[in-house]
Amino acid sequence: MDTKTSPPRSLPAHANVFVIGAGFAGLGMAIKLAEQGEPDFVVIDRGSDVGGTWRDNTYPGAACDVPSQLYSFSFAPNSKWSRSFSPQPEIQDYLRDVAERSQVMDRLHFGVTFEDGTWDEEAGLWRIRTSSGDCTANVLISAAGALSDPKMPDIEGVDSFAGEVFHSARWNHDSDLTGKRVAVIGTGASSIQIVPEIAAQVARLDVYQRTAPWVIPRWDRAYSRIEKLAFRFLPGVQKLYRSAIYWSREALVHAFTVDSRLAAPQKAAARANIRKGISDPELRKRVTPTFEIGCKRILISNDWYPALERGGVDLITEGIAKVTPTSIVTRDGVEREIDVLINATGFHATDLPIAHHITGKNGETLAEQWSREGMTAYKGATTHGFPNMFFIVGPNTGLGHSSMVYMIESQIAYALDALAKMRADNLRSVEPTPSAQKAWNEDLQKRMRRTVWHTGGCSSWYLDSHGRNVTLWPRTTFKFRQLTASFDTERYDTVARSIPGTIDAERVERIG
Repeated sequence: MDTKTSPPRSLPAHANVFVIGAGFAGLGMAIKLAEQGEPDFVVIDRGSDVGGTWRDNTYPGAACDVPSQLYSFSFAPNSKWSRSFSPQPEIQDYLRDVAERSQVMDRLHFGVTFEDGTWDEEAGLWRIRTSSGDCTANVLISAAGALSDPKMPDIEGVDSFAGEVFHSARWNHDSDLTGKRVAVIGTGASSIQIVPEIAAQVARLDVYQRTAPWVIPRWDRAYSRIEKLAFRFLPGVQKLYRSAIYWSREALVHAFTVDSRLAAPQKAAARANIRKGISDPELRKRVTPTFEIGCKRILISNDWYPALERGGVDLITEGIAKVTPTSIVTRDGVEREIDVLINATGFHATDLPIAHHITGKNGETLAEQWSREGMTAYKGATTHGFPNMFFIVGPNTGLGHSSMVYMIESQIAYALDALAKMRADNLRSVEPTPSAQKAWNEDLQKRMRRTVWHTGGCSSWYLDSHGRNVTLWPRTTFKFRQLTASFDTERYDTVARSIPGTIDAERVERIG
């Protein structure tokens, strides 16, 4: 089936498990549900294909900043990586190939937008509305991800710009930048990949920097023919590569969570990267961060600094006062005419848009609850007041050092064990107790206070509007896996099912 051109298929009237999103998280969930013999699940995605972030982010130079061998499912290694750091097209091809080989494509519904889900306490199920129709489900799983909804800059007049304007995550491939005056707002992970790719193409490139990021060298290389053959025919070799990369990454955790002085080698590498890439002393000063390394996301690039020093590229560190229909005006009064405005301004990571569309048993949305309590969950997976709802990549599951795929697999295993125990114990619904959720998050925030994300002297997208880090995990990834290895029913409020087994079609029709 051609998912890019086929119209959305009809959704079933009911599903035992309803999954939102078909990126790494949703696809992994689908594969594992199928492996466990779950006969009744559905996955929707608003896009036209699997991939999520890697389907949507197609800007020039898009690539992963986690080594390829670690950025794949442990149960589906990829022997086709061309490089130690994989470019976006290869990641997308990998995900599509895994989906097809796992034979779950018939469970995936593309071009379907999740509009809202409401828990029906009396019926003990979720009532779901989508752009392709309504359905009900016993369990709702959000695999929408934190880096899926682009965040536009909050700048006066930005909506008045009359030229071409788009976000880096929604790249306009019909836009020809050749010979144009282009502005890029932001110097984060996307910007440092975009700018070197387009610098030689445009007439002038203005790069607007609020704070300088720490950028270490990208130790990337093409895999040799021998390595590729070994990955293909000797699975143990690839497993060894993966294991070595995992533990080398895990060795960095304490530099973020215990003592930032342990990151001295990374800081030295970043400073050397500046010296190597930039000769102008004044520009060197402007690109040197004033906060501790690791406080904001550490970036990797070999061509970011040389791109900033090339002719026709201007790094602008004065704040933006406003945008006019034809220009950007900085706070020092300088006006710069532009033809194209590219916003590399990140995502809604601490205010997940999907939270506005999920209503719990008390009649309030997840966003409303979080507006009082902050974006919290128990084990990054479940939230009190929202029975039978699970997150894959929920609050405080992000990483500053390693692959999110590892965390995703841990959360998938936790949700799967929950489903198994619900069946075994004949449970209609589960939700974490308020005390369990409170204790979990109090411990998280206590640990956060000593991390570089709080002590490093920066303001980052890791923090919410109250200054709380609601995105990152402040311990080792293997500790997270240990804590999510089994579903801890004793930490949950449970409701027994009045009749054995899953809700049958007759009962769904009766309560519907």
